[in-house]
Amino acid sequence: MKTIKGPAIFLAQFLGDAPPFDSLEGLARWAAGLGFKGVQIPVDPRLIDLELAARSQAYCDDLNAGLDKLGLQATELSTHLQGQLVAVHPAYDEMFDGFAPEPLRGRPDARRAWAAKQVKLAARASARLGLTAHATFSGALAWPYLYPWPQRPAGLIEAAFSELGRRWRPILDVFEESGVDVGFELHPGEDLHDGATFERFLDHVDQHPRAKILYDPSHFVLQALDYLDFVDIYHPRICIFHVKDAELRPTGRSGVYGGYQGWGERPGRFRSLGDGQIDFKALFSKFAQYDFDGWAVLEWECALKNSEDGAREGAAFIAEHIIRVTDKAFDDFAASGADEAANRRLLGLARAPV
Repeated sequence: MKTIKGPAIFLAQFLGDAPPFDSLEGLARWAAGLGFKGVQIPVDPRLIDLELAARSQAYCDDLNAGLDKLGLQATELSTHLQGQLVAVHPAYDEMFDGFAPEPLRGRPDARRAWAAKQVKLAARASARLGLTAHATFSGALAWPYLYPWPQRPAGLIEAAFSELGRRWRPILDVFEESGVDVGFELHPGEDLHDGATFERFLDHVDQHPRAKILYDPSHFVLQALDYLDFVDIYHPRICIFHVKDAELRPTGRSGVYGGYQGWGERPGRFRSLGDGQIDFKALFSKFAQYDFDGWAVLEWECALKNSEDGAREGAAFIAEHIIRVTDKAFDDFAASGADEAANRRLLGLARAPV
């Protein structure tokens, strides 16, 4: 059995313009001071030179050495924003343009080519950093048609997933060459947002061995999906774990869809660890049961609590929930040893056959 590693923290929500939040060194020193042991790094140019990391082992060795001096490890790189741009429905073009460099805005094909290249570079950079998994989004072509009204034309969703698979297959092959898994965060707004959509995607990438899951239970709570049963079903494909809390408190006025309300007023909203409804004791038990050998990574997106308070409390919360797995069975003291002859007698098999 394996003990999950952690606590770690996803740096994306803490990146800012003022020290210590404006550089990898500053963020890493801050995180280490809170008790974190790992950092998940978004491929933002303020934190990492992705092209240099993809080609220079010396650069990656220096990055790892800097983290090591602070008692930290890189857990994964993240291309959430770039992965989103691999597949964008035209309805969202203008809103997602902000994720791309300014010269690419208003040029969807050029933007998509850039995004695919960035994710491939992240595969190579991850390998040089000694990482085994990578965090990203799938993007979405079918999301505007999530609810089947008006009635969807026959073949529409199949065509969307066929194209999504066509775009991702060569990217997944680069990850295969690099020896790195792709953890798709199953997230509303992405075509991969639950188990059924992930299975559909796998069918269109030939069950690619590098197509894995970034598991975040908060997104399943907001969909009213059984987040514990999900681990039972899909644990062989889970390679990254975002530890994030959430609550869903539907009323007679609003439910899962949220009524276009802001995050503070929605029945379903993200919360800091321990402030929501997720049973983390059961969840960490599942990961211990299934020998998950990755990291428990805090992602802070609370609608109410201050981010620095959420991070400080989150480090302790994760540390308290990590289960140091046992190296022996609880009833070993009563073991009587293996004896094949005795077993046959106990089963009534020692007598000569009639």
